[in-house]
Amino acid sequence: MTYQLEIQTPTVEDYCHLRVATGLSAKTAAAARIGLAATLFAVQIRFDGKVIGMGRLVGDGGCHCQICDIAVLPQHQGKGLGKQIMQALMHYVQTQLPDSCYVNLIADGDAKYLYQQFGFADVAPESIGMGLTLPLRR
Repeated sequence: MTYQLEIQTPTVEDYCHLRVATGLSAKTAAAARIGLAATLFAVQIRFDGKVIGMGRLVGDGGCHCQICDIAVLPQHQGKGLGKQIMQALMHYVQTQLPDSCYVNLIADGDAKYLYQQFGFADVAPESIGMGLTLPLRR
């Protein structure tokens, strides 16, 4: 069995599962449906027919874009799959986005070392990343 990288947005089910299984924050199916429909570019990795990794680019495609949802199931980590996801996303960034587009991401933990390989750098103290997460309502 081999890993297959596909240029495809994950399904709502795969997206929600990968986020929780990899330690990212949970998203409701309703939120995922809206967010995934607005994806600018996405890839997923399959192994044995199942989606085990993903990454997305969101934004307006001109002025501002964000790399997000980089996730690989723990049992498949350490095999260069995150790097393959980033390579695919960065190929899109470099070939499809205009030169002045600002591309950002939020690096959790040691993921910053992966992102540094692709030219991303800490923007502090000039800028400080900030966030607001709405609570999950049932």
